Amino acid sequence: MFLEREHAQRLGELAAVKGISKSGIVAAAIASFLSPEGADRREAAIARRLDKLQSQGERLARDQTILIETLALFIRLYLSVSTPIAEAHQEAARAQGKARFEQFITQLGRDLQRGASFAQALQEPIIPTESQFFTSGTQAPGASTP
Repeated sequence: MFLEREHAQRLGELAAVKGISKSGIVAAAIASFLSPEGADRREAAIARRLDKLQSQGERLARDQTILIETLALFIRLYLSVSTPIAEAHQEAARAQGKARFEQFITQLGRDLQRGASFAQALQEPIIPTESQFFTSGTQAPGASTP
């Protein structure tokens, strides 16, 4: 039997670590490979991995559908409530739109670079602390002034 140099070296290292002969390791590997139970275990492991990949793919498809529907709804709402701009103000509106879009792209780039997700932040539960709940100048009910 012929083994490539790298495989023979790795086999020798494993035999030394495990305290087993090289031939014992090779015999066990061949028995495992030829065993019908070994094939069943490998098939079951592959099936579990495929199921996990399918689940992830379905979740991605669902998230993508939600994203597309959200964007489409926003665009429809924006277009239905936006008032037309008078001819005299259109150039200023274009300049302001360009500046806002550049600001949007800059913010998006920053968020993507640091791994921040605005959508995930929206999904996280928000429980304000007492200091966040009451604005300055307003006290909590029953609180006394020093």
